[in-house]
Amino acid sequence: MKSRLSPIAVICAAFVGAFLLLPLIAVIPVSFTPKRFLSLPEDVWSLRHYEALIDKPQWLEATLTSVQIAALSGLLATSLAFAFSLGIWMMRPRYAGLLIGIALLPMVAPPVVSALTLYFFLILIGKVNSLIGYDNMAGVVLSHTVMIVPFAVILISVSLAQVDRRIDLAARAMGAGLLTRIFVVLLPNIRFAVLTAFFLTFVLSWEEIGVTIFITSVQVITLPRLMWMGLRDNIDPAIAAASVVLIAIVALVIVSRAILTAIFANERPHE
Repeated sequence: MKSRLSPIAVICAAFVGAFLLLPLIAVIPVSFTPKRFLSLPEDVWSLRHYEALIDKPQWLEATLTSVQIAALSGLLATSLAFAFSLGIWMMRPRYAGLLIGIALLPMVAPPVVSALTLYFFLILIGKVNSLIGYDNMAGVVLSHTVMIVPFAVILISVSLAQVDRRIDLAARAMGAGLLTRIFVVLLPNIRFAVLTAFFLTFVLSWEEIGVTIFITSVQVITLPRLMWMGLRDNIDPAIAAASVVLIAIVALVIVSRAILTAIFANERPHE
């Protein structure tokens, strides 16, 4: 039996939602201003700043750079978190709590401390190699991975904790090798957690700005950094247009997910 929300709860939820969405909605009219600075349009609404997103190549380049970095960082962070969490789950070492605490350290450390640490690390490592260093793609991917891997560790570890160990013991008793146990027995049971971890780390890397400011200069410019540069230098209204586009994409994804969830929920009783 499904419980129904009271009208008061619905009203409170709607009020909180409106309070949280009002700052986002305020960006929409600003993006249509015909002026060269942030302001509300008065008589004329213009699309010039949306056209600037298409005409100026730096916006497209920054977007592609952010997608590449977020995809690589998310994939690397998820892979590392999967290997780490699986090792803890299968081996159950004596100091598992200490190892997990070390893995989660970037999450609890102050962002400025992490950013400065990664900055000096990339400066030092850049002196001995040309692949990973300050203000290059590999260095940014590595830094983002360090910052986002704790979130993937939490998701995958929680999912593994709910897996019955007897299925792994049964697979081992039947002669299954390590790789078979991992990819055929265990991975299917936590695949949704792994996919969720990748999606979360992708989003976290996409929006990362604090560390990115410290470890990049002019060679690698992500979309959040480009927007930050616009706010700091000349307050370009194109930033508001870019924000509206991102809000529209997120809203579309959320609505699509809600529709698909409702469709699957309606079809499940008929199976």
